Amino acid sequence: MKKPHLLISTAWLLHLASWFLPAIKPGEFRPAIPGWQAFRYATCGIWACKGVQFDAWYYAVLSTISAITTLFFILASPWVVLRGSRSLRRGFAWAAAAAFIFNAHWMVIFGSERSELTIGYFLWWCSFLLLAIGLFGLAEGNRTETPQTRTAPHDF
Repeated sequence: MKKPHLLISTAWLLHLASWFLPAIKPGEFRPAIPGWQAFRYATCGIWACKGVQFDAWYYAVLSTISAITTLFFILASPWVVLRGSRSLRRGFAWAAAAAFIFNAHWMVIFGSERSELTIGYFLWWCSFLLLAIGLFGLAEGNRTETPQTRTAPHDF
């Protein structure tokens, strides 16, 4: 297995595991929230959830964008890896890198309570980075023309 494929497969496995592992441990006496439930809470800005309200409108926007990055990962990355062109893979690699950077906002939002973020969050977050690195590698390794195969123009 090529290194980019190994990185991408690892990213997918981490992402899958993050759905079932605890992502948030809110407080001492409340149970940990698994990744799938954290995803559901992130969608509460556009899909109402009973008992969940955001403190400010921009928290709802950030959560919604975060949920969109997860959908991007799940729905788009397999297609891009299996069918995407070199330029599409590079574009999605940049999108995955941007999602990794963007999703770090949870550490900022949680502030002094960032210790409530648990293994599920970190696996989910790192899966974007591994996906980006793998897609960059796949895009570079997918070149059909190398410097050795180029032909010089002929003067006639």
